[in-house]
Amino acid sequence: MLGWLFGSDCPLDPHGKAWVEDRLAWLRDEFGADDLYGRTVVLPTPEFFPDPYDGSRDSVFPLFDRVCDYMGVERGLLRLEFLRPAANPLFLVNDGGEAVPTEAAGWYAGDVVRLNENEMTDPMWLVGTLAHELAHQRLLGEGRIDPDVYDNELLTDLTTVFMGMGIFLANSPRHWDGNYTSWPGTELRKPEYMTGAMFGYALALLAWVRGADRPAWMRYAASGVRSEMRQGLRFLHKHGTTQLRPIAKPH
Repeated sequence: MLGWLFGSDCPLDPHGKAWVEDRLAWLRDEFGADDLYGRTVVLPTPEFFPDPYDGSRDSVFPLFDRVCDYMGVERGLLRLEFLRPAANPLFLVNDGGEAVPTEAAGWYAGDVVRLNENEMTDPMWLVGTLAHELAHQRLLGEGRIDPDVYDNELLTDLTTVFMGMGIFLANSPRHWDGNYTSWPGTELRKPEYMTGAMFGYALALLAWVRGADRPAWMRYAASGVRSEMRQGLRFLHKHGTTQLRPIAKPH
């Protein structure tokens, strides 16, 4: 009755929609259906992050360890390295004086995660950054994808959703609007990182396959993402998707 007001169209264009569905199905096949259907959705609450945080390096380490646990990365496997502003404003330096460009919040470098100290003011923004870098470990470090794959960063973002950490990046998405390339075989623009609409639809898919019409954790998503998620759920309940199936509900 209110379809004119609350539309049931997909919040994504056809290429973005197909990519989210295809890659979420790939993650299911790669990591297992149990994670898709039953992995805990991590929230920005003291239940999940009980350690005190004051923005210091010392308080980052317990946060990093918890995010490692939630992302399925063995604690101690990766070293955490901090980067601070350099004399040249275009660069940051680590404690050894090595310079790196300032354009990213974090870097994955095989055996080390490098963290821009500017990210340390907001612990939940920091959690999103750490989750993204640890997703690189799950994909690149475990040899699951080639680093030159066209959707490397997009898939890294989606992996955080699959692993239950999507709320944090959805609420503080990477800068994507100036980093467009094209979807393969087309001239249509493809963002380097997931957009708010892509996060909204991916989170809607996560809820839908679990049979949740209004998951309690939805309220922790930022208002814009939550709106995209609601629209995505309306679309999925009306049309479904051939790539994924909702969990069977008991009779």
